[in-house]
Amino acid sequence: MTFTTLHLIEPLQRALAKEGYTIPTPIQMQAIPPLMEGRDVVGIAQTGTGKTAAFVLPILQRMAKEHKVPQRGAPRVLVLAPTRELAAQIGQSFAAYGRFMPFRHTVIFGGVGQGPQVNALARGVDILVATPGRLLDLIEQRHVRLGSVEFLVLDEGDRMLDMGFIHDVRKIVAMVPQKRQTLLFSATMSPEVTQLARSLLRDPVRVEVTPQATTVERTEQKVLFVDEEKKGTLLLDLVRQEHLKSVLVFTRTKHRANRVAEMLVKNGVRADAIHGNKSQSQRMRALHNFKTGRIQVLVATDIAARGIDIDNISHVINYDLPNEPESYVHRIGRTARAGAEGTAYSFCAAEDRDFLRDIERLTRTKIETLEHPHHSERAKMAVGTAARPPPRQQWGGQRRFNRGGDRHGGGSRGGDRRGPRHFRRR
Repeated sequence: MTFTTLHLIEPLQRALAKEGYTIPTPIQMQAIPPLMEGRDVVGIAQTGTGKTAAFVLPILQRMAKEHKVPQRGAPRVLVLAPTRELAAQIGQSFAAYGRFMPFRHTVIFGGVGQGPQVNALARGVDILVATPGRLLDLIEQRHVRLGSVEFLVLDEGDRMLDMGFIHDVRKIVAMVPQKRQTLLFSATMSPEVTQLARSLLRDPVRVEVTPQATTVERTEQKVLFVDEEKKGTLLLDLVRQEHLKSVLVFTRTKHRANRVAEMLVKNGVRADAIHGNKSQSQRMRALHNFKTGRIQVLVATDIAARGIDIDNISHVINYDLPNEPESYVHRIGRTARAGAEGTAYSFCAAEDRDFLRDIERLTRTKIETLEHPHHSERAKMAVGTAARPPPRQQWGGQRRFNRGGDRHGGGSRGGDRRGPRHFRRR
């Protein structure tokens, strides 16, 4: 099947050709036809599957059937996204696919001054992409009215709930006309997401491109058992391998992300960190540098990484395993995008062992062990209380990190000599 067989109008076909796309992805093949018919849709798709185009293209086509003059602060389309990065990426998709169409769009999110956003709204918009908090602020200031919304999209619904936006979302939806087309996309379909879908959508078509909570098939997954204080050394050994060209590293905390990035830079690795405490300009600059190859390693927290839409990430490294196994699915989905292959390495200390068991249970996958010079049999065999983190007040992550790689320059001594040759599968 090609995009031509989906009966997209000529301006969209031309825009797709300009982007170099000819064959729709599975989620696009399944979602576009019912959306063109005006049906509500629940889409279950991991990141990197082309889900943004799956809703942007049919929305633009349906809007083209009835041209309306853009109204001041009164969009026809409202897309809600959990993070600023994702909102910005969705805005770029509307710009790319709608480049030969007359529609105006704007993106609003917090962390930056609202002046330019208010000005854009005042000029009139057809399409508004927003994070819930800033949208509610501008609604209260009467810069936005939702009475003209015909299409409502909730992207990454599971993460929206995880981040505590459910009350904001319900407030916003209450302001949108009941007569509308509603779309909900999510990587996983938890009971909470199911309940949200039932309350917002009418007789929806459900499309699902991979079994729920499974990982991206093209991603090679490896677990590396290591003591906590050796993680810095292990990370340096890995990123110094030539084939690790574009690496996204996940940590559990913002402080930890900073320390890991600082350790890498001190040891000659081009790296930066993004997280919620960084300004929007700092985050966008770090993303741009990562996308263009100016930095090799981007260290991120789960929330900050939402919306990263970069096709050439070769490796994801879980410096800390996530507390929630669903987050693992989101993380490793950042590689193996756009038909490419990717690799995900996960560091597992003794206190992370139960997290790994939860991930393997959810994904129904036994992750293969990769042997390395700093292998910890203690971490591999940990059970009971040894396999769980100590109480939070005793944990803190960064103290243990300070005793290891960071304080001693990442434990780089011997890393160049012993690293790549000694990594082998168990």
